[in-house]
This record gives sequence, structure tokens and C-alpha cells, in this order.
Amino acid sequence: MGTELARTARAWKSMPSTEPGIEAKPRLLTGCCAYSYSKPLKAGKMSMEDVIGKAVELGIDAVDMTAYWFKSTAPAYLASLRYLAYKNGVCFSGAATGASTVQADAVRRAEVLEEIKKWIDVTESLGAPHLRVFAGKCPPGATVQQGIRWTVETLKVACEYAGKKGITLGVENHEGITQNADVCIELVHRLDSPYFGINLDVTNFIATPQADAYAQIEATLPYATHSHIRDVFENGQAVDLDRVWSLFARANYKGFMSAEYEGEEDPLTGVPKLVEKIKTLCRKYSSV
Repeated sequence: MGTELARTARAWKSMPSTEPGIEAKPRLLTGCCAYSYSKPLKAGKMSMEDVIGKAVELGIDAVDMTAYWFKSTAPAYLASLRYLAYKNGVCFSGAATGASTVQADAVRRAEVLEEIKKWIDVTESLGAPHLRVFAGKCPPGATVQQGIRWTVETLKVACEYAGKKGITLGVENHEGITQNADVCIELVHRLDSPYFGINLDVTNFIATPQADAYAQIEATLPYATHSHIRDVFENGQAVDLDRVWSLFARANYKGFMSAEYEGEEDPLTGVPKLVEKIKTLCRKYSSV
């Protein structure tokens, strides 16, 4: 994988990093995933309205509205969230669904497609531009290539649906087949849609002898549609966030650096600490 990643990075460096007429400078904006407050949200001690309030309190640009804690997906409720965010100067960087596309059963794949379409509609109602999706783990006996094929089958239709609404889908390098940068890049190439890319979680790639997490981040950055930021890898090792930001800046990334806090500390005190790191680094490396 190391050779392939290097080849991908070299090829990308020879390509224009922005659309014609758009200045090639990074725009690293601050954000926070609702998932950062999963503990109080699960316990009923916070609501999605409270998450919007936290964005104001934290002084960040946007909230990534994770799917799991919406009181409803009725249009009136979604409109109320959109209005609350607008009145408080907060934008939604995106929404997120937990549906996984790696499904051996054709009937189940069709169900997942409908679930993704539902959340595309929710994303549109919120006025958000992006929806995070999962690929997932291969079932017993299935191969990674089968998982890729099932994912492409589902997301090709989903991207066509999303594109008509101006919404981009980002597959997260979450558990399963997408914890490998080569697979993420293969999905991008096979789907070949301007409305598809990678929701890049900086801690989720599985390092190999050929390519550590940072090499895989660098290789996938040209296709990043959104990011999730944590400061600790799954093995407990600290993330070199300054190094991560330098990679995003060199790639001229334009988008949100969205905190996804999962530490042991109470998120009410842990999230602000992570957000302060994000704000400091965005000021250091960004043109805004």
C-alpha cells in the first residue's frame, strides 16, 4: 500500500487543487460533531437544540448533526432546528447517518439505499451541504472487493439522488473496509461523482508497515469532503495535531475541522479543550 499511496500523492500534486478562479489557499473552519456529546444525549440530559447552543458557547462556526438523537425527522422539527441555528449564527456543516452499505443481501442493500435517501432529504431540510455515510464491515465469508462492489452499487444511486439536491456524500474511514486509504480512494474513483468523497476521520486509519496514519491521511486529503478530529488514536497514542493541520493546509483543504470528542472526561469539560486546540491550529494554518 505504501507504493500506491506515494503514487497517488505524486499524481495529485500535479493536479490543480481548486476550481479555476478560486484562490489556492486553505480555509480551515471550526466545527463540532453532535456525537461529541453522545453521553449526555444518550442519557437525555441534552438535546440537539442544546448542541446548537454549545456551538455558540464554544465560539465555533458549525455543527455536524449526527443522526442518532433527532427527536423527529418531521419537516416542522427540522425547520425549527434550522431556524434556531440561523438565529444564533451557526451553520450545519453536515448530517450523518449510521446506515452501512456493505450488505451481502440485495434486499438489505435496497433498504440501506432508502435509509440514505431519507437522510439526504433530512440534510436538505436542515440546509446542510453534506451527509456522512458508512461502508462497514464485511460479513463472514465476504471479501473486501465484494464489500466495495456492494458499496458502489448503493452509493452510485445515492450520489445521483444527492447531487440533484446539491448535497455531497462523504464515506467515513470508519470501522471495516474503509479503514484502508487505498479502499477509500478506490471508492472515489469507481463512483466518479462530484458529489462523493471521504469524510476523513484523522484517527481511524489502521497503520501498516508501509503506511502509517499520517501517510494515509495525506493520500486521501485530495478527496476529503469533511473531517472529524480527535486527539488520541484508538491505541491511546496522542495525535500530532500540528502535523495533521500542516497536511490539510498543504492540500489547500477548504472545509470544517469538526471535533469528535470520545474521551473519558465529561464532554462538558472535555469538548472545550479539544475545540480550543482546533481553534488555535485553524488560526495558525488557515487563511480565515
